[in-house]
Amino acid sequence: MGQYEQIAEKIKEADGILIGASNGLSIAEGYNIFANDERFQSYFSDFQRKYGIRSLIQGSFGGFGTENEMWSYYSRMAYHYMYHTQSSSLMQTLYALVKDKPHFVVTSNTDDHFAMAGFDRKSIFEIEGNMKDMQCARGCHDKVYSNREAVFTMREHEQRMEIPSEYLPKCPVCGGPMQLHVPVNQAFVRDEDWQAQSERYMDFIDGFHNKKLLIMEFGVGARNQMIKAPLMKLTYSEQNAFYITFNKGEVYIQPQIQNKAMGVDGDLSMILPEVLKILNQIK
Repeated sequence: MGQYEQIAEKIKEADGILIGASNGLSIAEGYNIFANDERFQSYFSDFQRKYGIRSLIQGSFGGFGTENEMWSYYSRMAYHYMYHTQSSSLMQTLYALVKDKPHFVVTSNTDDHFAMAGFDRKSIFEIEGNMKDMQCARGCHDKVYSNREAVFTMREHEQRMEIPSEYLPKCPVCGGPMQLHVPVNQAFVRDEDWQAQSERYMDFIDGFHNKKLLIMEFGVGARNQMIKAPLMKLTYSEQNAFYITFNKGEVYIQPQIQNKAMGVDGDLSMILPEVLKILNQIK
């Protein structure tokens, strides 16, 4: 049996599926936050010239001269990498693979692409927040707010690399600046919704104790301690769990779980459609 056939069989046999995802999955979609690629240059060439920023992630950590510039950058990021995008065929294929099984997603991606593809928000734990939300930049209170209206307004009124002050979002509590609800500094807040996501994640894991839990991990680096390490630990502790890691050019599996794991190295945009084709044939 080939590797793709094995993956399809594991999906078919599973009682539940737990998906772990990080930046490698977004890269497979064509959204590389670490690259000085054509997409980044087309949206941020002016910031690149002024500040030497060479990737989306580098610019995310600030160092801008003014709050007006900061929101010029953040609003472009949220607009072009989330609001002004459509669900990719890759994410739609991933959803099609798991939609008929109980499933849950834990991810450090902040681009909202799982929800865009059809995944229920109540079945997603976004550890590092989401670009669709904003919070007090000082972290004065633990609440996040939708930034959709603010982002679209700022995109409409941007003047070169600045947002006019009258369009800058302000904290409703302290009156200070706001920022995207992503961990760009120590002020990142874990509000009630974040806590509820975390609890649903743990409840999902508890609900499949001693059952056939398939763990599918996409684009998570070998040293990742937020997603990869806990998922491998879970695989080790659950006798009926099976772990499949997909990561182009970097497949890592701890020796302790080699007998109940599989590593897949390759292009997800080619692998997942083939697995889905096989899965549909054996249902």
